[in-house]
Amino acid sequence: MMPAPTDGYSSHGRTGGPGPAPGSGSDPDPQGKPAGTDIRRRNNITVTGRADGPVLLLAHGFGCDQNMWRLVVPMLEEDFRLVLFDYVGSGRSDPSAWSEQRYSSLEGYASDVLDVCEELDLRDVIFVGHSVSAMVGVLAAAEAPHRFSRLVMVAPSPRYIDEDGYRGGFGADDIGELLESLESNYLGWSAAMAPVIMGNADRPELGQELTTSFCATDPEMARVFARATFLSDSREDLKTVAVPTLVLECTHDVIAPREVGAYVNAAIPGSHLVTLEATGHCPQLSAPQATVVAITDFIEAAR
Repeated sequence: MMPAPTDGYSSHGRTGGPGPAPGSGSDPDPQGKPAGTDIRRRNNITVTGRADGPVLLLAHGFGCDQNMWRLVVPMLEEDFRLVLFDYVGSGRSDPSAWSEQRYSSLEGYASDVLDVCEELDLRDVIFVGHSVSAMVGVLAAAEAPHRFSRLVMVAPSPRYIDEDGYRGGFGADDIGELLESLESNYLGWSAAMAPVIMGNADRPELGQELTTSFCATDPEMARVFARATFLSDSREDLKTVAVPTLVLECTHDVIAPREVGAYVNAAIPGSHLVTLEATGHCPQLSAPQATVVAITDFIEAAR
């Protein structure tokens, strides 16, 4: 696991602060963010759906942005208030707010989530996190439990590297080679890996969409996010989950094999595991209707 930055984020109970954002020229306020930070612009926040509906906060994974939810949004917005955003360093977020110190660990991304919640004063949030964002949601809920009512983990993995008694899907050498390839030729890595991650070889347009998303990310920011993702170990953090939780997995996923879904389900008491009739790592794109049905059924059952 990558060591966490030495400075934390006092806005959410951690000591210290990350310092001013690059190029901001302003001192951090007592909450650990640069004075005058516009969170809505920084994280490109989008709010849609029913104003009085339950809040779904949709968090994208590595190399993606909020556009990855575009197929499920029309099916959810009739019943829910949807909040979408981009992590700093992704999508249309403000790149001047990025710092390697903050975003070299998953805690930095969890701080983005909590900043969004604070900015919109969100309560009883149903957090829907794809891939690594499932673990980001676990961290955010542990830090501010009063803001979250449920977790939905879409293709989660608490650790990608195999260990005795645990299968994450990759050997340590595999992850080392993946990161080396990504860092030496990010565009080439994206073109090669995105279709593999997406799966669904019979639907090449899906792989191309993920490739385009990866290639739109700044390579340096992607390098830092990749290391924070693929070297993370959030297994102990699963023990902190104290809200109803849905674990969504696909029948075949090279990034998060089914052994991982079973592990997460077993580690979170009372969690519900659903195996979608879908393949690949992005069911919100490859099987949006099945994904929506699983989420809405879970929310209705938990009421």
